[in-house]
Amino acid sequence: MFENKKILVCGMARSGQSAALVLRRLGAEVTATDLKAEISWDYNPEEEGILQKTGQTPDEIVADYELIIISPGISMYAPFVKKAKTLGIPVWGEAELAYRLCPCPMIAITGTNGKTTVTTVVGEILKRQDIALRRGEGTVIAGNIGIPLTSLVTELSPGNIVVAEISSFQLETISAFRPKISAVLNMTEDHLDRHKTMENYIAAKSRIFENQRQDDICVLNYDNSVTRGMKPRGRVIYFSTKSELKEFPDSACLQNGNIFVKYEQESYRIINISETKVMPENALAAAAITLAAGVSPEIIAQVLREFQGVPHRLEYVATINNAEFYNDSKATNTDAAIKALEAFSNRQIILISGGYDKKTDFTPLAKVISKKVTRLILIGQTAGQIINACEAAGFTAYERADTLESAVSHAKFLAKPGQIVLFSPACASFDMFKDFEHRGELFMKYVKVLAHGDTATQAPAL
Repeated sequence: MFENKKILVCGMARSGQSAALVLRRLGAEVTATDLKAEISWDYNPEEEGILQKTGQTPDEIVADYELIIISPGISMYAPFVKKAKTLGIPVWGEAELAYRLCPCPMIAITGTNGKTTVTTVVGEILKRQDIALRRGEGTVIAGNIGIPLTSLVTELSPGNIVVAEISSFQLETISAFRPKISAVLNMTEDHLDRHKTMENYIAAKSRIFENQRQDDICVLNYDNSVTRGMKPRGRVIYFSTKSELKEFPDSACLQNGNIFVKYEQESYRIINISETKVMPENALAAAAITLAAGVSPEIIAQVLREFQGVPHRLEYVATINNAEFYNDSKATNTDAAIKALEAFSNRQIILISGGYDKKTDFTPLAKVISKKVTRLILIGQTAGQIINACEAAGFTAYERADTLESAVSHAKFLAKPGQIVLFSPACASFDMFKDFEHRGELFMKYVKVLAHGDTATQAPAL
């Protein structure tokens, strides 16, 4: 398929490097490009026969190639992408490339929030099913969750199952991509710095099911007005924490705190929501997806009971002076931060928030802050915008910190026994950190250092 084909791979982060390597090993003539002149490679590109043209835009060379592969971080509005399309040169993302190489069924999960948790839970449930059935082939988890799809697909067989977290950025560049089961967990305002409008963002997310057929399955959140209004071609399974969905033959809902899933004219009680750490919305989605994938209710319940959570998502770090510290660095938008605040019945929360500006409206977050937060410490590019929204909501118990480390130190000084210190940025990380993992790891480091130190007697400088 790719032998001797001239292919330009743009963006040499993890997914770009993975795509370049797999294409080269399939016999393509690969050129790797990136705006950065110096790339930290995971392998030796010269030894692999990959030509490098780094430290420059590819605007002047796109016409020399038969296919362009772009990383999720590259906008479809980039001049060289527009030029390639004008010339009739296909532009794919790494997810499209991986799908074309994938020999086995794929489950693809997207949404504004909950993608990583649901992808991880679904993958773990399917892996437990593999063990129970003593299957030689197994389940792999990849995609936007941190493992490039292309790094795995060439080693898979038809008996495998891929569970993939897919972002809106990846969906912008699909063509043939067709998962057997897709899911759109929710849709709230996010990434408007990239997509420009909410309509564009919704359109990108909706592409996850655009190639599905009538015998494919799409799982949708009935409680979210946007996802409820989506019109997939395939079989729809709605899930809801608010409605019993009696009018739908296939659905997942809560009844008296119990997760019930209706599928294939049968109704299954899975688990009481009090038995799992997974948020109800995510647990319902995971149960619906995996029951449709053929997993027994018993195995679904077992994994939901045992699941301990995803790193950087409401992750307990330490208790200092009887105040609990939680890392929620994965909250890269306001809806995720709101869910984090609402996850605690405690109304005595000290919140550390702020970060990279994605052109977000902070009004909904400010309203929740005014009800749940006793003190707000702000960092990053969006601090001023969050302050404006909070003042409009009548909340003024805030201060700014120059660094995350000083914010953590100040939170420790302020925290009283029984309070929660929550780091939930509501923003992306790129103004101050490499990514949300880097941000979360630093938060945990600072907290653990303080947990082993002496109690501050005066407020640290902000």
